[in-house]
Amino acid sequence: MKSTIGKLYPSTKFFCLLVIILLCMFTPGYKLQFAVLPIIIVLSFFSKTAGNFISVFMKSILIIVLFIIAIQVFIVKNDDSQHLWWIFHFSETGWQNSLLMISKIIGISSAIIYFFQVTSTKDINYALEKSGVPKKVTFVVASTIQLIPQMSGLSKAITDAQKSRGIETEGSLWIRMKSFVPMIGPLVLSSIQQTEERVLTLESRAFSSKNKRTSIYEIKKSTMDHLISWSCLLIVVGLMIWRVVK
Repeated sequence: MKSTIGKLYPSTKFFCLLVIILLCMFTPGYKLQFAVLPIIIVLSFFSKTAGNFISVFMKSILIIVLFIIAIQVFIVKNDDSQHLWWIFHFSETGWQNSLLMISKIIGISSAIIYFFQVTSTKDINYALEKSGVPKKVTFVVASTIQLIPQMSGLSKAITDAQKSRGIETEGSLWIRMKSFVPMIGPLVLSSIQQTEERVLTLESRAFSSKNKRTSIYEIKKSTMDHLISWSCLLIVVGLMIWRVVK
């Protein structure tokens, strides 16, 4: 998070994310939406998160995009569908519909992925607390953000433990399915245990106290934060006026 973008205040980066989402949703066509991805990739190089961003995007969003194209273009029937083989057809209408659909998915999802890569959970918690959000809501948000990385790390640790005991976890699809079943029990029990430990940790830190909390860790808004925030507001207002006039 030491890059210039990473040092911006969390709310500033959230406003930028919100602007991108609104532009992707309400701008007609798909050129602007597709342009978001290369812009995000360039920004990720500046913030030194390009490798992680591309990896996450390829493993998650790309699979969804290919699935949508396959369904819309080759499976769903339209008036201009041309039969290819068996249940498969090709449709120009389906191709255009898939472009409109995946362009929004690519634009919005790439912005969301990048936001969480340049914004730490600690910064998000600090910004929420400073904005007056209740501590319980802040805890729920932080727990939700950390859930997937924690579960991923825990499942990896359980898999390594199974390997050390001679259980096959790699190979064919059938072997992977068999190794997944004995992993469910320890994964669920460990998650429950971690939840109990987290509750005890929160109580030891006076989580339920009504007194005002102080923090050694601080983030301050810079002049750049204010400029970007006002620019985002102007863009949103301009988008609303343009949609109404149009």
